[in-house]
Amino acid sequence: MSAESKDAPAPAPASNFIRQLVEADLKAGKNGGRVMTRFPPEPNGYLHIGHAKSICLNFGIAKEFGGVCNLRMDDTNPLKEDQEYVDSIKNDVRWLGFDWEQRFYHASDYFGRIYDIAVNLIADGKAYVCDLTEEEVRKGRGTVTEPGQESPGRKRSVEENLDLFTRMKAGEFADGKYTLRAKIDMASPNMKMRDPPLYRIRHTSHQATGDTWCLYPLYDFAHALSDAIEGITHSICTLEFENNRELYDWFIQHCRPLENRPQQIEFARLALTYTMMSKRKLLLLVQEGHVRGWDDPRMPTIAGIRRRGYTPEAIRDFAEKIGVARANSTVEFGLLEHCVRDDLNQRCARVMTVLKPIKLVIENLPENETIELEAVNFPEDAAKMGSRKLPFTRELWIEREDFMEDPPKQFHRLAPGKEVRLRWAFFVKCTGVIKNEAGEITEIRGTYDPTTRGGNAPDGRKVKGTIHWVSAKHAQDAEVRLYDQLFTVADPTAEVEGQDWRQTLSKTSLEVIHDAKIEAHLSGAAVGAQFQFERNGYFCVDPDSKPGKLVFNRTIGLRDSFAKAMGPKKE
Repeated sequence: MSAESKDAPAPAPASNFIRQLVEADLKAGKNGGRVMTRFPPEPNGYLHIGHAKSICLNFGIAKEFGGVCNLRMDDTNPLKEDQEYVDSIKNDVRWLGFDWEQRFYHASDYFGRIYDIAVNLIADGKAYVCDLTEEEVRKGRGTVTEPGQESPGRKRSVEENLDLFTRMKAGEFADGKYTLRAKIDMASPNMKMRDPPLYRIRHTSHQATGDTWCLYPLYDFAHALSDAIEGITHSICTLEFENNRELYDWFIQHCRPLENRPQQIEFARLALTYTMMSKRKLLLLVQEGHVRGWDDPRMPTIAGIRRRGYTPEAIRDFAEKIGVARANSTVEFGLLEHCVRDDLNQRCARVMTVLKPIKLVIENLPENETIELEAVNFPEDAAKMGSRKLPFTRELWIEREDFMEDPPKQFHRLAPGKEVRLRWAFFVKCTGVIKNEAGEITEIRGTYDPTTRGGNAPDGRKVKGTIHWVSAKHAQDAEVRLYDQLFTVADPTAEVEGQDWRQTLSKTSLEVIHDAKIEAHLSGAAVGAQFQFERNGYFCVDPDSKPGKLVFNRTIGLRDSFAKAMGPKKE
């Protein structure tokens, strides 16, 4: 039901500082001419469109320079991780069009090696067991102008530290009793270097390793070592990890045995207007019932935008258009809309549907007569998608908004005594209306001109309005969900005194129409099939569809409705 653009050449990737850096490394013979990147999400939630930018960048760089990209779950926190998230991440990366082949890993695959490396750090006098609580560590960290306070554990001997660490692994101590910390510099101007924690005790089952471990490495430690163990050459991450780079490099330099020396490179993460990217807050939206789940089409998750009908081609185009920068910026939501609309415009067949129907009775057409008409599925190129047959009958459905009993002067649709064109059909003139006891119009009456078949009059007369319709006798019922922005403000992450971010949620982000009327041939449309509903926008078939009744999601309107398609805007 949709057309794929198969032969169009992919646009050449725009140059950016990461591509330039990789090119320079290759010319210098660094890493033996290898390029290996990785996409390393934490499996503690569903991926969102910000992650899509990172996926496109990491896999794109690897492909462009003849390298490979690994997919790795950085699964170091069993309290927040779940196999559901792992499965969703794999589905999202595949949907975006990328293949990690056999290179799917977990940080937990390396827990044994990371533990051994930690033992070596202790033996080298570069790590110690600390018995301060998390709150005490935080209070003793110091400020940007004052050094931190050394933990009493810093004075322990290597032998004492090795003994305690072994007993931590054996499960001898309760959660929070001890941590393993790197011995670096409590006076470092970089707060990340003030003896950061490396290991914590958690008597919790892990989604990948079960109950094998009760001692888990922290993210920063495991992430750097996992990169080195896998042989990553360019560790591409977002800008909030810039302060972590010094620590990343310290781990790579001081941990043994490590053969590889990956380089961390930071780029600006995606910030999109009218969109929330915080995993924690997205989880709250799901848990508190503000949305129907992680794949709700109003969510910025990849699962959500996929269900809404966005295409991977549009997302990859969007990622290329916004580019890769060193400084944070905010991208207008309209640019994403533009990419989606531009892609769907070339792949979607045009159909007629009536979302809010009212009946139009053609008085001069007998009840038992059906006129078969032909409609082109893609008017811009009639040969591209062929045509379909449309039954024209005495009773039709038209949109309620396409009729006014007492219209203003510039109203060019149907009104008493006024003539309009029915799309692909005939000229029709309104002869009257039928009302109920409350005075509400329940039916419109009219006549058609048989000489205007196809929408043109042989006598040369013109009409200003064209409206769409479906045969009441043949139309199928459908539920249509009209999705709009989830937030009412451009920056829902902005902290406003006295206001909770939930107060910026839109009360009109979803309108459900239960009695829409669709062309009969659409009843066989598969889940995910995409169409342009003429004059109404682009829609796709939702998984909630069932035999006898389809459910459609509005993907996007025909024109920018919320923001202009502008490039990145500096904060």
